[in-house]
Amino acid sequence: MPGNDPAAPSADTVEVAEIVAVLERMHGAEHWHWTERTDPFEIAVGAILVQRTTWTNAERALDRLRAAAALHPGGLAILSDDELEELIRPSGQYRTKARKLRAFLDLIARSGSFEALLALPPATLRGRLLAAWGIGEETADAIVLYAAHRPAFVVDAYTRRLFGRLNVGPDPGAPYGLWQRFLAAALPGGDWPLWAHVHALIVLHAKHLCRARRPRCGECDLRERCPAATQ
Repeated sequence: MPGNDPAAPSADTVEVAEIVAVLERMHGAEHWHWTERTDPFEIAVGAILVQRTTWTNAERALDRLRAAAALHPGGLAILSDDELEELIRPSGQYRTKARKLRAFLDLIARSGSFEALLALPPATLRGRLLAAWGIGEETADAIVLYAAHRPAFVVDAYTRRLFGRLNVGPDPGAPYGLWQRFLAAALPGGDWPLWAHVHALIVLHAKHLCRARRPRCGECDLRERCPAATQ
């Protein structure tokens, strides 16, 4: 029987793959801010600046750093605390985020260079990022995935919201690692471009349609399978 075939895809794999296919149809042509050509250091800094704010605010801070010719390790390092805080002010919590960027620069210095840091094996890189002050699992995985081009599924509030509303996967409040293992198993192969693309699709969908408040269910192609859909 098909259900006894160990090579058959699991129900979770099929369901997640079907959801991703719908997201691809809806959002595959939309712009995503990080691509294979985006500067890795800019990605890492952006992953820190976007904590607890919108990407629009983080991008404003990145633009100010870029205009000051400071969007590289040496450029950030020579800024005074006041200069750094002022440049990243649009990202919010700028004093705390300036400390996080200093901690990240310290990690780079201990690693020999930014390139040497990214060249570490994925598990080692993730562990060192998590040991740096102010970098949590979501930020670390974003750096591993988008900057180092290594497999790491980023689990954010958008991911939990979308799959939680669809009743797919763990409980929305389940630990980060449980969600990550579920998604990695449902999208097997350790293919970092696929995982990066899927995460981008989830974020685009959650920002534009599956919003925390007043979701636009009428425009969503997943509404027929979504128990939380409203008219």
